[in-house]
Amino acid sequence: MGGRGRMGGTRCKGERKLQRSRKLFPALPAFPALPAIVALASLLILAVACSPPPPDERDYATKLAADRASKDAAFAKSDDPIPAAAHAKFLPLSYFPIDPDYNVPGTLKPIDDKTIFEMPTSTGTPRKMKRVGMLEFTLKGQELKLLAYNDLTGDPSSLFIAFSDLTSGEETYGAGRFLDLVRSPTGIYEVDFNRAYAPYCYYNSSYECPLPPKENRLKIPIRAGERMKSAS
Repeated sequence: MGGRGRMGGTRCKGERKLQRSRKLFPALPAFPALPAIVALASLLILAVACSPPPPDERDYATKLAADRASKDAAFAKSDDPIPAAAHAKFLPLSYFPIDPDYNVPGTLKPIDDKTIFEMPTSTGTPRKMKRVGMLEFTLKGQELKLLAYNDLTGDPSSLFIAFSDLTSGEETYGAGRFLDLVRSPTGIYEVDFNRAYAPYCYYNSSYECPLPPKENRLKIPIRAGERMKSAS
């Protein structure tokens, strides 16, 4: 790859160009200031040649669209979580248009609390959760927070966020939507509402779904991620 530094014998393209250019001008060292200029130019060219390219929004949208299509295909092959008789009603799943502005960095402020929280669910049977921390982020100019949990019946390496917003019950499922995040040792997370999804109880009443706590009831509309089919 042309963008790598000297690793395993591979050099950046800019470095090779500089070496060839020096061979073409053997008499140039007669100028006292030239070595410093060449060194500075070397650093500038290598910095440009070896820097990773900026993220491409087209790649992000393509990957997200592919993941959505894969989920549709998996649901279509089974009657769980969507019963076969309801495939025509729900599939393909409906989404808001992909908007990269709804994908933002967040910082998790840990909560040192060993108390087990019993999160209410759609069936009335509470789900045992542990508060992990408050995820703080800025979305479209607004500073927001979401309380992140670990489901004690699930994967301890993941964070679970149940939230509602001003679209809930109108454009999105009334009981809220979910986000899943993989735990990060840095405390920095990608908060991507384009990946917000409806709980399975939206498609199938036999499922038990946790309900968003009061801290996660956002007072703004989140028009990203999965929406109700009737709201398309």
